[in-house]
Amino acid sequence: MPVRIAPEKVLPAAAAALIFLSVAALFSGCYVLKQGGTMLGYHGRAVPIDGLADDPAVPEEVRSFAGRVLDIRRFAVRELGLRENSNYTRYVELDRDFLASVVSATARDAFDRHEWWFPVVGRVPYKGFFKEKDARREAEKLKVRDLDVWVRRVDAFSTLGWFSDPLYSYMSGYPVHRLADLLIHEQTHATVFLKNRVQFNEELAEFVGREGARLYIEKTYGRDSEEYRDRGNAEADGAAFIAFIGELIAELENLYGSDAGREEKLRRKDEIILDAQTRFADGYDRIFRGGGYRGFSRLRINNAYLELFRLYHGSVGYFEGLYARTGRDLARIVAAAESLKGRKGEPKQLLEEALGLR
Repeated sequence: MPVRIAPEKVLPAAAAALIFLSVAALFSGCYVLKQGGTMLGYHGRAVPIDGLADDPAVPEEVRSFAGRVLDIRRFAVRELGLRENSNYTRYVELDRDFLASVVSATARDAFDRHEWWFPVVGRVPYKGFFKEKDARREAEKLKVRDLDVWVRRVDAFSTLGWFSDPLYSYMSGYPVHRLADLLIHEQTHATVFLKNRVQFNEELAEFVGREGARLYIEKTYGRDSEEYRDRGNAEADGAAFIAFIGELIAELENLYGSDAGREEKLRRKDEIILDAQTRFADGYDRIFRGGGYRGFSRLRINNAYLELFRLYHGSVGYFEGLYARTGRDLARIVAAAESLKGRKGEPKQLLEEALGLR
């Protein structure tokens, strides 16, 4: 059965949340060793998917899944220019429907991110754990520091080519648009990742994943297919949700930038969020086509939750505009972004220069 995208799981995986594993040998800290040990255990259980696709003894759902993954990977390399590597060529059976729990935190009265530092990638606004109890323990430490904290489950992350990222059994039930988006998103990170530029990295991967999935489904199934219509409905709901969240963030930004005292800001913040959730619940059926976001009105959201949307969708429309200016050439954008590695400067400006648009 397809896995429902609950409101607390709608964001893509934090691609670099566990990238520390790539340099684990440099450290002896308990955190790195514990997470690295779990990951290596998963890798040790992984089996090649090309054998699954052709093995009649394997359940049909898994065989079909393996075939879809191989097809999406070929499309991502040949049509989008993403890096050819061994990611998503091995399969791991898990007894749960998520991979890791990721902790994020912000100030309570502003959208100021708390960040962690890791080698290779630099500063990132999230930290991942394979065991949820470890993530909850980290969250409690941050709450003591008077921060808003959010713990979310993610279904994948990229180790940026340092390891061969596997597939997990829960992915076999994903609708094709979600699977394609996930794989292309993570493969974008494995192709392009600029150190200390997490906002750019996530926004780029979010756009390439979404548009790459649309192009894959259009080419494979056609614009008149049920798969294409399902993708369109999911994208329309996602866009409506992001727009709603954007309005809530803007209202809170106005509050945080006002002359009100801190306690007054915190009081008004709670009122604004509660009012927004009430409006959301009352107008849900007029706005959304599916039920995937209905639970938002019951979440105890805070700045840390909202800041994740600023991280992934803070420049909604920028990459769409850039895409139009390139003649809707996604592979050209990927190649230009890849050329930015090691260059200094504002990445969007550099990207436009690389595309010959400045």
